Amino acid sequence: MKAAVLQGTKHMEVLDLDSESLSPLEVVVKVKSCGICGTDQHIYHGHPGSAEVRPPIVLGHELAGEVVEVGMEVTNVQIGERVSIDPNIYCGTCEYCRSNRLHLCNHLQAVGVTRDGGMGEYCVVLAANCYQIPEQMTYEEAALVEPLGCVLHGFRKIHLSSLSKVLIIGGGFIGQLFLQLVKKQNVESVIVSEPAENKKELLYQLGADEVVHPLNASKWEADVVIECVGRPESMELAVRSAAKGGQVLLFGVSSPETTISVAPFEIFSKELTIKGSLINPFTHEEAISLIAKKVVEVRSLISHRFAIDELPAVMADYPNLKVTKAVINY
Repeated sequence: MKAAVLQGTKHMEVLDLDSESLSPLEVVVKVKSCGICGTDQHIYHGHPGSAEVRPPIVLGHELAGEVVEVGMEVTNVQIGERVSIDPNIYCGTCEYCRSNRLHLCNHLQAVGVTRDGGMGEYCVVLAANCYQIPEQMTYEEAALVEPLGCVLHGFRKIHLSSLSKVLIIGGGFIGQLFLQLVKKQNVESVIVSEPAENKKELLYQLGADEVVHPLNASKWEADVVIECVGRPESMELAVRSAAKGGQVLLFGVSSPETTISVAPFEIFSKELTIKGSLINPFTHEEAISLIAKKVVEVRSLISHRFAIDELPAVMADYPNLKVTKAVINY
């Protein structure tokens, strides 16, 4: 099969690979669509994903396709089923798995991170990680179930009311998903901090009450601040913009060496609650439902579509392509 293989830091090649052997509990998925995540770019530049990455590896943890082969002991999935893949695999035996915090698993594996993923024509996955999708759902939508699942996990960490003033820092794909979920809660207002002028119209369409430049965002005091960028300046802005008693969700993925400057007195005096959010435990099925029912729109948020042969050049030049959300279609 043809696959885009990450050979090392900033080194990707499209190669013909032999088919992987199939264990009794695994299936082969013919990939139809695969999202390119910001985490894929982190990995491409030598940083870890949800777990440590050891090239050569086929990236792509946002994927959907058709089951074309099943292992001998598979009973929950059939050949021909259309599926979306939850990439995360937990050991089930560490202290975190045993205390119902599987996403913090000490031995976390993930499709497209520790084992070959969706940037190839076929992908071998555990049957337990396959979720059937409804007929009306496109493969592009099904590939974007995983990022929505991650957003749902973060969304569950904040508390909103009809009086909440919300600031979302970052109007890219993840910020756009958060915006839709927050808006459904009938909050007092939702402000989005986003410097790119070309994103403003869509953000207003998705429900933003105001779209402001980051340099002006600190003028707003918010009860809930959701940071979706992962840069030092945006995380520091999140803390500064939180009102007394405010909640700050640091969702954007930063590089491991990133540090921020925050005055502890500000956290103390404003009695802030600051939380992080990692991957998508038990949210995949709900994310499928939200997309299928058009509660959350994802397909119109796609800005770029690529073919597999384009990936080495695309990954090398990604920051200059002005991508909001990209998918690979097969």
